[in-house]
Amino acid sequence: MVMPRLTSARTGRVGVWACGLTLAALGGGAPAAEFRATTDVAVLYDAPSAKARPLFVLAKDTPLELIVSVEGWMKIRDVGGTVAWIETKSVGDKRMLVVRVPVADVLANPVDSAPLVFKAEQNVLIELVDPAHATSTPGWAKVRHRDGQVGYVRIAQVWGL
Repeated sequence: MVMPRLTSARTGRVGVWACGLTLAALGGGAPAAEFRATTDVAVLYDAPSAKARPLFVLAKDTPLELIVSVEGWMKIRDVGGTVAWIETKSVGDKRMLVVRVPVADVLANPVDSAPLVFKAEQNVLIELVDPAHATSTPGWAKVRHRDGQVGYVRIAQVWGL
């Protein structure tokens, strides 16, 4: 089947606007990053095979950015930027964040003047309580410390969203 071409009657060239219309019709924007966390201690490999070279061992609840999923394996990126492969069975739906600043203040409400709930030091893992809060309270994420304290942290201070 031959697809019809959109051309300008004046110049005979395909219009730039046609590309824009196509992108708009297809959703045009880049998809949002998808993050998951390890369910237990897990191994990262340099290829999607248990026979591949093991690179690192990750702790439980380590957040990972999913790049692609292929036949029981996920190509991921970790907080340090390392790209590697992990078995799908080692990754769950739980969402964890890593504190990226020396100290992040977790507040009672998503406003700078809210009372302090706790401070989280760099590289501390905190659970994302509700991913919807990241869009309904721009700039803030609702999080839970492993000790049970719940509050809001600035998105710019964490990795995993």
